[in-house]
Amino acid sequence: MENDSGENPTKVNKYACACAIVASMISIIFGYDTGVMSGAMIYVKKEFQINDAKTEILAGILNLCALVGSLCAGRTSDKIGRRNTILVASVIFMIGSILMGYGPSYIALLVGRCIAGVGVGFALMIAPIYSAEVSSPSSRGFLTSLPEIGISVGILLGYLSNYIFSRLYLELGWRIMLGIAAIPSLLLAIGILKMPESPRWLIMQGRLGEAKKILYKVSNSNQEAEIRLRDIKEAVGIDENCNDDIVKIPESAQTHGVWKELLLKPTPTLRWILLAGVGIHFFEHATGIEAVILYSHKIFAKAGVRDTRKQILATVGVGLTKFTFIVLSTFLIDRIGRRKLLLTSLGGMVVTLTGLGFFLTIAENFGGTLIWALVLSIVTTYAVVMFFNIGLGPVTWVYSTEIFPLRYRALGAGIGVAVNRLMNATVFMSFLSIFEAITTGGAFFMFAAVSLVALIFFYFMSPETKGKSLEEMESVFTRSKSSDNFNK
Repeated sequence: MENDSGENPTKVNKYACACAIVASMISIIFGYDTGVMSGAMIYVKKEFQINDAKTEILAGILNLCALVGSLCAGRTSDKIGRRNTILVASVIFMIGSILMGYGPSYIALLVGRCIAGVGVGFALMIAPIYSAEVSSPSSRGFLTSLPEIGISVGILLGYLSNYIFSRLYLELGWRIMLGIAAIPSLLLAIGILKMPESPRWLIMQGRLGEAKKILYKVSNSNQEAEIRLRDIKEAVGIDENCNDDIVKIPESAQTHGVWKELLLKPTPTLRWILLAGVGIHFFEHATGIEAVILYSHKIFAKAGVRDTRKQILATVGVGLTKFTFIVLSTFLIDRIGRRKLLLTSLGGMVVTLTGLGFFLTIAENFGGTLIWALVLSIVTTYAVVMFFNIGLGPVTWVYSTEIFPLRYRALGAGIGVAVNRLMNATVFMSFLSIFEAITTGGAFFMFAAVSLVALIFFYFMSPETKGKSLEEMESVFTRSKSSDNFNK
């Protein structure tokens, strides 16, 4: 079906796509930090002579501070707007990167990672929200997945940076690895000023005229823009026939008091949405993916790869696998749907994490001398990354962003990201201790069990949201669990 201009209304709007791409740039910077820290830790540990406990703290402190940033970002984005919150995130991360690159001591490095972590918390909360709010229902999954692609690109660049700068002498190499992220942060802070504000946020502020102009730019047709405008007006409580540029927002649609309504006295529908949104963030990292990504060099060492540079080179394969399958997922998420990708992903992770635990156990018991165990350990490591990034990775950010009603979206997403970062930090800061206690293979058997619990959780708690407008989400979660949304 085509509109009057001959355009296909199901295609991705170029202007909306450009906006989402720019927003996802902040995720590239975060992904870079995650990837580069995997290798930089080897050299930081050598220079400062720190033990495994301090290494875990260095790895995980960013995510604990990101927890604080994500909780602050919700209210901040409601006050100053989605676009300006991305700007704040860029500046904060730039300051943290500069301090990490300077890094005269272990304490200074920790402070730099704390500051960068606050910026990460802002970024992870706001980038998917901005992308979702400028997107059409038919392309929302694709555009909201772009920040996850950004993370994958960043991780791959971080791994490559490890390999390139590892040739430099000890005191310089890791500092360049960490500090160079300040440059794209600055460029993003400048570029973000050219982006439009979220039309949904503008309407929440009563700025109807500005929102209408932006909706016409980010929609595939004038008819779609009018439908989206009408739906948002209805959700906010504005008369659909109102065409004033500035309007007064009803008290019931304003964001004060949302903490109490969402956390203390939620309706049954809102409680279900909160459980689904927070649950998906919890399980994204409880299933152990960050252990695979951040400590992949240690996994390969346990399997039998002895040379440090070969370990780092093998981690590049992790980055390539992540990038390849996250890109594939973005093209499937609006066609296959969130639910099918999620369940397929977790089923695959149960199998591959079990296999990884098995092969690492054999490799460790034989001192890393069995070539077949080494090869299969590497293959199953890549397979875990593959299944994670075909579903759980990208769906987490799309699903948790789109299911909250407009009034609660920033707060709900902020809470979800806070839980996400808490679990991320927990895995970062405990994995070395866990595999010392129950072996590396045992740690992955544990993650396989958690993945099985996650599979059961999502089967019963996560209805399909493909093709639904953001304003329809409450009705999706209000329906019985026997509805078609659970059978897709």
